[in-house]
Amino acid sequence: MKRFVLVGLPMLAVAGALAAHRPAPLIPPAAARVPVVVELFTSEGCSSCPAADAALRELEVAQSVPGAEVIVLGQHVDYWNRLGWKDPFSAAQFTDRQRAYAAGFGTGSYTPQAVVNGQVELVGSNRAALVAAIANAAQGPRTAVHLARQGPGALAVQVAALTAGAPTADVFLVITETGLATQVGRGENAGRLLRHAAVVRALRSLGPASGRAAFNAPLALRPEWKTENLHAVVLVQEPATHRIVGAASLPLGAAN
Repeated sequence: MKRFVLVGLPMLAVAGALAAHRPAPLIPPAAARVPVVVELFTSEGCSSCPAADAALRELEVAQSVPGAEVIVLGQHVDYWNRLGWKDPFSAAQFTDRQRAYAAGFGTGSYTPQAVVNGQVELVGSNRAALVAAIANAAQGPRTAVHLARQGPGALAVQVAALTAGAPTADVFLVITETGLATQVGRGENAGRLLRHAAVVRALRSLGPASGRAAFNAPLALRPEWKTENLHAVVLVQEPATHRIVGAASLPLGAAN
């Protein structure tokens, strides 16, 4: 075996040579990551939910799951509203979406429930299980989705050819807002300041896709939403299995 000895090199040159041979970081850059969607069904009336919001908020901010771009959709259900506190972010639409998942999983609806890429459900506060499910989801084949602003009020969406086994899919536009918090006055969380993971402000269908598809989607942003904290998220989801086969996220504040 050959051995090499560095003789007479300045210390800076030695350091530079060693640095050049350091291994690459284990976590790939964001551009190389696969988008993984985590839907959190939560409520401000549920005392178990703040821990789930905290776990998902940390995972989305840190982006520490190797190979994955974590996209969080915090959907506040409305069935807790009759128990002492009306969640200002809740909507029957999110309750209905959770029930559709529950029917597919054969489970009941509960909070905090996390659904990863429409295929795995688990307790949203179980961070270790979340990381494992996200990492596993990032290994699957994905349909490429490209987003671009079309002026201040619209979004151009391009969906590439669908993955094998997904002949048709539904395309959804989701608007999320980060940085939201509520001082809760009643119910199980009375007196607590709750800080939320990305809250879904709007969720609507853009239409079906089979093969390649393109959409020009109005954003319809409301004035009370803080634009600098908004993201547009597009989901490509199989209607029968609920499997999310493609997704992309675009911050809206930077374009204004």
